[in-house]
Amino acid sequence: MIYKNLEFYNVDELEVVDGISGVRLQRFPRGTREKLGHRDHERGRFYSQRSVGCEIRFVTDARFIRVSLSALEEDGTVFVYKGNFLHSVQSIKAGVITTLHLEEPEKFKNVSSKALDGYSFSSKVWRLLFGKDCCMIFHHIDTFGHEVRPPQKNETPSIKWLAYGSSITFGGNTTIYSNSYIHQAARRLKVDVLNKGIAGSCFCDKEVADYIAQNNEWDFVTLELGVNMRGRFSHEEFEKRVGYLINTILRKRPNKVIIVIGIYANGSEYSLDKESKIARDTVRFNEILKEIVLEINSNKLYFIDGKEILTDFSGLSTDLLHPSDDGHILMGENLSHKLKSLLDTGLIF
Repeated sequence: MIYKNLEFYNVDELEVVDGISGVRLQRFPRGTREKLGHRDHERGRFYSQRSVGCEIRFVTDARFIRVSLSALEEDGTVFVYKGNFLHSVQSIKAGVITTLHLEEPEKFKNVSSKALDGYSFSSKVWRLLFGKDCCMIFHHIDTFGHEVRPPQKNETPSIKWLAYGSSITFGGNTTIYSNSYIHQAARRLKVDVLNKGIAGSCFCDKEVADYIAQNNEWDFVTLELGVNMRGRFSHEEFEKRVGYLINTILRKRPNKVIIVIGIYANGSEYSLDKESKIARDTVRFNEILKEIVLEINSNKLYFIDGKEILTDFSGLSTDLLHPSDDGHILMGENLSHKLKSLLDTGLIF
């Protein structure tokens, strides 16, 4: 999305909020996010509003830049990059407009262009990557009379990856959001990732299935499914929802690649109560995911066992569900190897 000559990446709507100046960055359109949930569980309606993985991208020859932002609900964090290079980490206080003062990196002019380019992003591109803690509001940019423009196609990765999933895909329990496994994998693969994770509420909602299928901004999609639906949905309902999600995307986007990822390693595998519903659902949901992929039998549809991605149980935090930063980095490395084989064979392009 282009607004004021800036690219708002991973943003579907720039929402005007009553009583607040500026625009709120929304990862999903209103018609999708306001229909999320199951029975009394509607947490997805506000977690889908978090600006996690959203970016503001632009190019300018200005030496000094000021960008004014604010955060709703809770304090937020902005990871500022120049191309692939981390420039700074900035805190945005809730309810207060914060103006970031950015300066062109002095050291860039002292090295050859070869050292700065050849990565996934051109070193000309300023990137403001937002973390997982809040809804972010954009107010203003000042380049002090210099022109500003959105990046050109050859200045950002050509391959786009849409990642749908639970709080793990959302980036849950990372202390540094850019350590999240999808960003770690994307960096290794030199692709651009759209974070559509919905913490605690990855329910394979019909509205999400329709949204992904209608969205034409991605080249391949990963669907990390099951963990949020354990203990809440019957096996039959789980199968029905997953089937609708996959078949809808296949029907609407027949040339796009879909990768289904099973439940990542977690404490239920070692539960002392093997007959608990969570433990049984973990096993059965993984079986259902494999069965659906095998039954559809499409050369555009693949299954990855979650245990092959989080291969070290100690990569979890102490809730034995969400990976720590170490776990996310390991997952990003392992997932990148799995996805690279599809990239190398030309199935994703």
